[in-house]
Formats: sequence, C-alpha cells, structure tokens
Amino acid sequence: MELKLDIEKFDEIQQVFIREITETIHTKLVEAGLEGLTLENTTAHIAFSMASIIDDTSNIEIDGIHAKPYLTFKDDDDNLIHCGENSYTYEYVTDNLKRMYES
Repeated sequence: MELKLDIEKFDEIQQVFIREITETIHTKLVEAGLEGLTLENTTAHIAFSMASIIDDTSNIEIDGIHAKPYLTFKDDDDNLIHCGENSYTYEYVTDNLKRMYES
C-alpha cells in the first residue's frame, strides 16, 4: 500500500462517506421511533459529532492517550488516498441534511 495524494478523489469519496454515515444515523433513529423535528435535530447533532471526531476537530483523549485520526480511503489498486491534511467531512453534513429533509 502506498499513500497517494489526490485531493479531488479524496473529496469525492469523503462526500460519499459522510452521506452514508448521515443516512445510517437517520435510519437507525427512525427504527428507534424518532420522527419529525426530533428526528431531524438528533440526526444533525449525531452527524456533526461524528464528523468532528473523524475530522480531528474534537480533542480525543482518555487517560493521557490522544487519538488523532487521519482519514484515508483505499482505492482499487490498494493505494491509500488522502488530501494532505485532516478531512473536512463536516462541510458536507449540512448539505446532506438539507437533501434528506427538504425534499
């Protein structure tokens, strides 16, 4: 495996990634019986929290051990696609929520 810098491909894949996470959160909350504004708000809160963890914008530390995620995606040739910095999945959460709830 090689680390491959491809900002455009990374951006495309991270959009799919956070969309799937957001839709899965929504589905599980529906299965749990949430609906309406409670469903929308809870989906948004969880999706933004997950994006914050993935993007390393939250301080993850337990017992002095820090976790600093750096998101990569594997392509068909087993390369690890990255963008050269932390991911920015949070930038796509709002668009996903609008697409899900304003249609």
